[in-house]
Amino acid sequence: MTWWAVEVPTDESNRGPIGTWLVARTGAAVEERADGTLVACVESEDAAQALLRSLDSAHAVRGRGRAVEPVDWATQWRDGLAPRRFGRLTLAPSWALPAGDAGVLVVIDPESAFGSGEHGSTRTALRLLERLLHPGDRVLDLGTGSGILAIAAVRLGAGHATGLEVDGDALAIARRNVHRNEVVDRVHLVEAEAAVAPLLGPADLVLSNILRSVNETLLPAIRAALRPGG
Repeated sequence: MTWWAVEVPTDESNRGPIGTWLVARTGAAVEERADGTLVACVESEDAAQALLRSLDSAHAVRGRGRAVEPVDWATQWRDGLAPRRFGRLTLAPSWALPAGDAGVLVVIDPESAFGSGEHGSTRTALRLLERLLHPGDRVLDLGTGSGILAIAAVRLGAGHATGLEVDGDALAIARRNVHRNEVVDRVHLVEAEAAVAPLLGPADLVLSNILRSVNETLLPAIRAALRPGG
């Protein structure tokens, strides 16, 4: 299947309204480039041409369509992933293991799950984890994704980590990473909403690298899952 990109030049006066219009018409997110160009994707050339005609009629703006080369996403996700060092931790994909001293090595193939160490929130969580974790701690990881934080916790010395994940596909990826790091005996994965966290406590440390709005809703459950002083 060949997708089509619709590129629309905008300025500060019309970027917001046109972006909102594109999202409403396509039902998908819109890319905003540094020069102000908005890019929407549709499934065919006919759909692209129809969108361009509607755009011209609604906003008096002329865009252009172009075919997007097919991408094999089964392997494309690997691009750009390489060993990364965070304090004592080194994160690496299985096909690019570091040579020499890697400190505490965590091997993560994220595939389609969130958590490769490339996102700023994951890096921050890893640094805080190393700072706050005590040997033998019991850890809960809410929204575990690829399993990266739960696995890193036990590799840094946690006694046990439980990863909760609502997405069954992500959980299958996390299980492969748990086996890859040989921590099956210390990382337990559960398919469940993060709201069940109190049932799995008390924990010494709770990790929750998910959306802020969701975390705010979960604060009572997180508090209930922590031991006093956790």
